[in-house]
Amino acid sequence: MKKSYKKPDVKAPRFRQKGKVLVTDTLINKFKKKYPKYKDITKVKFNNIIKLFNEEVWSEVIENRDGVQLPEGIGYIFIGSCKNVKKYNFDFKTSSEYNTSVENKNWETDGNVAKIFYSSYSEKYHYKNRECWNFFACRNFKRSVSEEYPKRWTMYHEVNPHKKINEQFVKMARKEYAVKKTELDSKNYKDFEI
Repeated sequence: MKKSYKKPDVKAPRFRQKGKVLVTDTLINKFKKKYPKYKDITKVKFNNIIKLFNEEVWSEVIENRDGVQLPEGIGYIFIGSCKNVKKYNFDFKTSSEYNTSVENKNWETDGNVAKIFYSSYSEKYHYKNRECWNFFACRNFKRSVSEEYPKRWTMYHEVNPHKKINEQFVKMARKEYAVKKTELDSKNYKDFEI
């Protein structure tokens, strides 16, 4: 059953949520006071350092199957494979070209989609009000994941939607540890020595 597709009005008014500025002059002054050898750092350079660090982290998340543990015990980020949603999934670009609804089936990934997961519920991530923290991926991170995922979608862990992420994460970590331990034991094993 085809659903009706109404082409979006690109000139319609938009609601834009105001963002919060985290790097302020007071933060930079506190940083300069704490680390006097960086007294000549500018706000632009400070922002560029933060952006470069964030790019390195998300590129490592994409490259590494097991994800990345964030510094200072903030949490853990990884990419998981999930089954596609059951609701109608529009392919907006193709739908606007043909002026009719076209569904995106994700044939190149066998119907799986990539999701970016953040978890701080492991035993080692105990800090105050950790359940109040969220993770929002930036646009560049999301676009890089959507570009790279079809190329190597079998590499990522498959996530069960009916179980908690923490339980699945612990299970994945134990499995990886068992595989590494078995590899080490098989390297040291000698047939004719008792």
